[in-house]
Amino acid sequence: MTPAASFSRRAVALFGLGGSGLSTARALMAGGAHVAAWDDGEASRQRASAQGVTLEDLTAVDWSRFAALILSPGVPLTHPTPHWTVRKAMAAGVEIIGDVELFCRERARLAPDAPFVAITGANGKSTTTALIAHILQKAGHDVQLGGNIGTPILDLEPPARGRVHVIECSSFQIDLTPSLAPGVGVLLNVTPDHIDRHGTLANYAAVKERLVAGADHVVLGVDDDHCRAMLRRLLLAGKPVTPISQAPSDLLGCTHYAQQGLHRAIALGAGRRLVEPLASLVDAKALRGAHNGQNAAAAFSACEKLGVDHGAICAGLASFPGLPHRMEEIARLGSTLFINDSKATNADAAEKALLSYDDIFWIIGGKAKDGGIESLRPLFPRVRKAYLIGEACDDFAAVLGGDVAHEQCGTLDVALDRAARDALACDAREPVVLLSPACASYDQFANFEMRGNAFRDLVRALAARMKQV
Repeated sequence: MTPAASFSRRAVALFGLGGSGLSTARALMAGGAHVAAWDDGEASRQRASAQGVTLEDLTAVDWSRFAALILSPGVPLTHPTPHWTVRKAMAAGVEIIGDVELFCRERARLAPDAPFVAITGANGKSTTTALIAHILQKAGHDVQLGGNIGTPILDLEPPARGRVHVIECSSFQIDLTPSLAPGVGVLLNVTPDHIDRHGTLANYAAVKERLVAGADHVVLGVDDDHCRAMLRRLLLAGKPVTPISQAPSDLLGCTHYAQQGLHRAIALGAGRRLVEPLASLVDAKALRGAHNGQNAAAAFSACEKLGVDHGAICAGLASFPGLPHRMEEIARLGSTLFINDSKATNADAAEKALLSYDDIFWIIGGKAKDGGIESLRPLFPRVRKAYLIGEACDDFAAVLGGDVAHEQCGTLDVALDRAARDALACDAREPVVLLSPACASYDQFANFEMRGNAFRDLVRALAARMKQV
């Protein structure tokens, strides 16, 4: 735990008692703060009370006594409308911050030079965060991994000179972190996301930019217009920036992905340039595809800035196991791969997997999102056959039409059996049974994790049956 001593002997309000909220309450109390906590849910309040957290109904207190409102990131700060606690705090002139801000204040107090890598982006931030942590751990560093991925930031060990914090930051968390100033700030991309919470895409991009604007060194994706505009502003401000791209780039110093590896364009003088190979990704099975090439480029650049030598970075890239439910290789039966990409809950996410494989036996469906799968039509030639599940069966069958052979299977177990049957019988060099549903899960599963776990169990049961034959 990192005790949050910046509010020692002062009263603070805390709203939101989920996982990160409880973590924050414990850290504040350990740091000597007087915490008045509340949540709109009775079950959350009871759980917090059982853990010794002092509850106060924040609808009926004198807000002038509070030094701050600590807000859980899932609670609306500005859009669609500010939460009622936000309005009360603003009326009383009380600052509104989150758990990452408390960590930043502890770092400034305890070890301002402690290594701190913060990662954000619309897509790929969890993989990149885990990859950076993996490389650093393999290189022998004391690494604390958390934030928006896994462990709440204040449940991690405190900042210290020889300890690296690798923290994934959502836009909601950045919005509540006014003093965010990592040693290395990574921004992968900006695409439309969370507009309901930020009002406009421009507002969303501005929040993301705050993470890199405060960093000592920036690693910045340059594959979208918003990030390219940020690059110009950062360079004009004199900020050290390493651009990254998922495609070959003419930008000097850009770490980019091409031909299953990472490269960098370097200046030779007199207008000449050289493309220097940095790392092969041929053996990095968890980093297939150009989108993961950009993630690898970000991790390479961030670890390089932390002083990790290229050999250790390359070894870490090759040994990275990947994250569950994100193009996760479950098994190889003969030449057939079984890939769990249950995290792909919309067409944009499924596109990454479809671009990464050929000869695909595609399990798709669930609760459809707006737009369905029409945007994936250019990738249909990669699909040998599709197996449709869930509520989207009829709609997706109509889109696939005569362009893609398909079966309506209804449930995941039926789809897996039929896809495996066809893939194992085909003559492709490396057929792929791919669960990449392009849909939400909650017509048949509580969440994408449960869907992915069910797929994993089904594949392992199939593998066991095949061994008995």
